Amino acid sequence: MNVLLVEDDPTMRSTLERALGRRGLRVDSCEDGLAALRAWQERAPDVVVLDLTLPGLDGLQVLERARRDGLDTPVLILTARGTVGDRVIGLNAGADDYLPKPFDLDELVARLHALARRRAEPGAAATQRLGALRCERESGAFYVRDEVLELTPRESALLQALIARPGHAVSKEKLFELVFPGEDDVQYEAIEVVVYRLRKKLAHTGTVLMTLRGLGYLLKAA
Repeated sequence: MNVLLVEDDPTMRSTLERALGRRGLRVDSCEDGLAALRAWQERAPDVVVLDLTLPGLDGLQVLERARRDGLDTPVLILTARGTVGDRVIGLNAGADDYLPKPFDLDELVARLHALARRRAEPGAAATQRLGALRCERESGAFYVRDEVLELTPRESALLQALIARPGHAVSKEKLFELVFPGEDDVQYEAIEVVVYRLRKKLAHTGTVLMTLRGLGYLLKAA
């Protein structure tokens, strides 16, 4: 996978270059918005990792111009701005995913691979719906009617796996791999904590997150 990394902090940029390279990703990087647009057009990356705070053009301006110019590469926004409002602005500008700093490197890599896979899937439905819950496949964002459902990255990963197979059990083992990719030091029971928190957030969405002992979890309409 070819990744275009747009990050103005030299320490963060060099750290990510080395870390992503060690995981088999090919990384091109730049530090300002205008250079990012040029690199995006010239190198046609598979995924763009985009910081919001950039000299020249900020990240949102880069994203808006790229989408206006027909550049449809999946974009993951990586930023210290972690509020719901900032996330919504980024998604509305055309981002596909959003990861606030500080972040876990394995989670970043998993999300980049997920973005690349989604782009490659032929005929994938753009929207998934269940009850009042809606998932926009391109961005990975969840909505309850027209309101953004605020989820942590792990809650989002879990919910995406369940809504992809509504009414069908997904094993605890599979969900653990998706929610905690490469995290060998995490206790297996941690998935139950994520399920508990997500279940509370789904209380008024017209969906039910069920536990099936010995089988896993499933999501169904209430």
